Amino acid sequence: MTASKNTTSQIGNIIRVSSGNFLEMYDFMIFGYYAPNISHAFFPTGNAFVSLMLALMTFGAGFLMRPVGAVVLGAYTDHHGRRKGLILTLALMAVGTLSLACTPSYGTIGILAPTFVVIGRLVQGFSAGAELGTVSVYLSEIAPSGRKGFFTSWQSASQQIAVVFAAVMGLWLTTRLTSIQMEAWGWRVPLAIGCALIPFLYLLRRTLKETDEYNQRTERPPFLRLFTLMLQSWPVILAGMLMVAMTTVTFYLITAYTPTFGRAVLNLSSSDSFIVTLCVGFSNFVWLIVMGALSDRIGRRPLLIGVTILTVLTAYPAMQWLVTAPSFDRLLLVELWLSFTFGSYNGAMVPYLTEVIPIEVRAAGFSIAYSLATAIFGGFTPAICTYLIYLSGDRAIPGAWVSLASLLGLVGVLLLGRMRWSSMRSAGTERPSMI
Repeated sequence: MTASKNTTSQIGNIIRVSSGNFLEMYDFMIFGYYAPNISHAFFPTGNAFVSLMLALMTFGAGFLMRPVGAVVLGAYTDHHGRRKGLILTLALMAVGTLSLACTPSYGTIGILAPTFVVIGRLVQGFSAGAELGTVSVYLSEIAPSGRKGFFTSWQSASQQIAVVFAAVMGLWLTTRLTSIQMEAWGWRVPLAIGCALIPFLYLLRRTLKETDEYNQRTERPPFLRLFTLMLQSWPVILAGMLMVAMTTVTFYLITAYTPTFGRAVLNLSSSDSFIVTLCVGFSNFVWLIVMGALSDRIGRRPLLIGVTILTVLTAYPAMQWLVTAPSFDRLLLVELWLSFTFGSYNGAMVPYLTEVIPIEVRAAGFSIAYSLATAIFGGFTPAICTYLIYLSGDRAIPGAWVSLASLLGLVGVLLLGRMRWSSMRSAGTERPSMI
């Protein structure tokens, strides 16, 4: 009976802590899916490419605030607790969702429309800077011994549920509404649904309990001390940023960018692109859970090294094969392959980072590494791929972008493999040193 109660409690904790992750990714996916519609509504320039680039750059602008949010909100979480940090990030994320859903178009309020949208994305990015890190740390700290990989894999797995939900919504709308209706108001429907979910998700998070590992800490460093500890941990944070580059670039390519890539580059139908994205979401979900659990058994590093090398060698050739004869079947196969590499890598990467970052700055350190990689590499992936295709004329160039990110991930894994932690208790923390 006790074991059954513990299992039920663990499942409940996973659902509650991952709920905000769902909202964050749902919001980003909707923006990515409907970037062409958003570009027409808020950034009408008379040039379709320029308008789309402005919308995609706005999508990426939120990621520029992630490092700031990682430092500020991460320090808040490390000082005040995981539960309080998670509630705060959810409240700030809601601002971003509401701003996009409720702002009238440029034709109605003029320059205020893109201004409000950009501000909303910046606030959303600020909150997201600490969301992923805090969720990952919370799951790591409540995980039973030997199961951190499985537990922390639900951080990304919850995002895949959002991907699937958003894709189903997009598929349903494209089959029910005309292109004129979609352009006028249909793209706002998924955003309105996201807004309706906010109160429910907030109630879920309020019932979270603080982790035992955090409660057992005897010292809660003040904010200035936390910032000092973060600076002292820069080697592992930098290596972590390189590791996350692989995850964030691949993820945003196969989810947020797929509908735009399928329609604008491969000239496939909107329904085909959404079906592929739907399948990718399911595939990501499965591989994240499976590989997270596998990393508990065989170790994190074998998966991290093997998958990065595999992706470096195959991403661009796979994209070339796709663009030589674009079709639904080929797009699906290539995206599922990249989904496998993403899920296999991320399932091991998240617990690996939570294990090597000192507990005193664990939420902030993880969040900074993740946010820097997302701001520099992943968040701008749709815009970067669009521009690289325009500049080079090579429609397979997104595969080269993924290969580069995978190479950076491999470098990060190898760097962390050469680091060891030396116990230096005089400052109440551990510092990274190189072997």
